[in-house]
Amino acid sequence: MQTPKIAQRKGFYYEVKAGQRYFWCACGRSANQPFCDGSHAGTGFTPVLFEAKADEDVIFCGCKHTGTRPFCDGAHNNLPGGHSEDDPDSPANRAIPTVPHGADAEVPLGGNCYVFSTSRAKLTRRGAFAYCPVICRAKGAQFQSQFYAEIASGSSPVIGAGGRHTILFVTQGQGEIEISGRRITFSPCTAVHVRPQECFRVHSAAPESVKLFISSGPGMEVLSFPDEMPLNFDERYTNRRAEIDPRRRQEMGERFFQILINREHGCTEMTQFVGNIPRSKAEPHRHLYEEAVIFLNGAGVVWTEHAKTAVRPGDVLFLPRKLMHSVQCTADGGMDVVGVICPGDNPSISY
Repeated sequence: MQTPKIAQRKGFYYEVKAGQRYFWCACGRSANQPFCDGSHAGTGFTPVLFEAKADEDVIFCGCKHTGTRPFCDGAHNNLPGGHSEDDPDSPANRAIPTVPHGADAEVPLGGNCYVFSTSRAKLTRRGAFAYCPVICRAKGAQFQSQFYAEIASGSSPVIGAGGRHTILFVTQGQGEIEISGRRITFSPCTAVHVRPQECFRVHSAAPESVKLFISSGPGMEVLSFPDEMPLNFDERYTNRRAEIDPRRRQEMGERFFQILINREHGCTEMTQFVGNIPRSKAEPHRHLYEEAVIFLNGAGVVWTEHAKTAVRPGDVLFLPRKLMHSVQCTADGGMDVVGVICPGDNPSISY
């Protein structure tokens, strides 16, 4: 089979209109990218028709190697020259000011983007359970929310998120997470999905505190604390737990990621993944999804077009949709991150 020409490494952002028909260029030779201009004649390639059902933002594939034609699926990252790095010491990057961390937990980077430091956060205590909001609508989020929590010993109160999907990620501690009467064991780097209308409670089984993040979609402003645990575990979805598994890694250039929680677990609103960033700075890019990134280890710098700031373990980066950004790892051993994207199911799609 012939190989299509790479028209552009990353995808093409486009605002499609309901009812309109678009013919995506499959050969890569069109001068009217990402659409066909007839240049495929005699090549064996044919354009792909897409008819928009609604007004929406899409990313058409630019490398022409996608498996989800006509849309980008991140395949460009694994093509020769597909994943590009950026020089943090270039004159343009040197001119971007550094925002220092102060006494507040939040470091603003402009455009509703910020880094939140859990080590400087003020926690609200409810028995053995202490927590704080990290991401919410009041902070600029449109699609998701996130809370950071610690359980010193014993058990947390019953926690609910109403009709929302909830994903938990444990960074420290061991024990059990009780979901509407069903108990699931956890250890560090365990992810757990809680279905809408279910509630959960965290039972600590070790002397050290349990530390975890609670992400919900659609977002909410506050956690709820029902008086009793409902016994309404959704038996249609029994696979609720995920852990880091090197066998499930997906390459993305020199980086890689693994999906933790997604539709496979019954989670239709959000996707959670774990990724590894080697010592490098990614080329600035954008996403159509909203993203929360938890830094698990190592050290690095988060960049936007107008500001940059250092990050360390326990920090969380909130990225609004379409914001130009880049994450740099400055540690020799690399840096592991956990991300939650909403809406979306593929963290490798960018433009």
